[in-house]
Amino acid sequence: MRLDKFLSNMGVGTRTEVKQRLKKKQVTIDDKVETSPKKQINPELEIVKVNDQKIDFVNKVYLMLNKPKDYISATTDEQHKTVLDLIEDYRYLDLFPVGRLDKDTEGLLLITNDGQFNHELMSPGKHVAKTYEVISQKNITKNDINAFKVGIELNEGLAKPAKLVQGDELNKSFVTIYEGRYHQVKRMFHAIDNEVLALKRIRIGDLQLDSTLASGEYRHLTQQDFKLLGLK
Repeated sequence: MRLDKFLSNMGVGTRTEVKQRLKKKQVTIDDKVETSPKKQINPELEIVKVNDQKIDFVNKVYLMLNKPKDYISATTDEQHKTVLDLIEDYRYLDLFPVGRLDKDTEGLLLITNDGQFNHELMSPGKHVAKTYEVISQKNITKNDINAFKVGIELNEGLAKPAKLVQGDELNKSFVTIYEGRYHQVKRMFHAIDNEVLALKRIRIGDLQLDSTLASGEYRHLTQQDFKLLGLK
């Protein structure tokens, strides 16, 4: 990889700004000053510093975001704020959300730049479970629980069986689905003559939303997180 591309990709500055730093002899490779932007480097083997500060090579990023309401799950949008507007780091790495949460839905959303990671979690054949906390207009009943267990009929056909559990508060419940249809949870509740008032995703696979993350905050996934997702 060209040195100027590496430095700009790692957020040091634009290509022009990087070239200025090189001219000013602010960049070293393995403690030797380098001034050529065209210099080919192996960022995984060579140590690059700018003003004696090591520039770590970051290639793939995996983040857990506690998505707030009023943000859309997209990379860009001319009218609405996107979840990427919340990510201050790694803008140079072409991040994108893994799957989507509706604008008014909050909670666990994964952010990455790894297409294979996205495929492993979102491919219809994988059936990765997703659990939501639901505040509904009415309290759920045993009939509702049984209906979800059998499968709710939607416009486009029968939804896969889902798990519906009564919460510890009135009108609160938890639903686990194994597919990702458009507005699925809201439409399933509508089909049982109930309406979703608030929706929060709290789990993907066995990975739970980190309770220490405030709304809008994010952190890197750990190796344990990957295991809970069934990926590593």
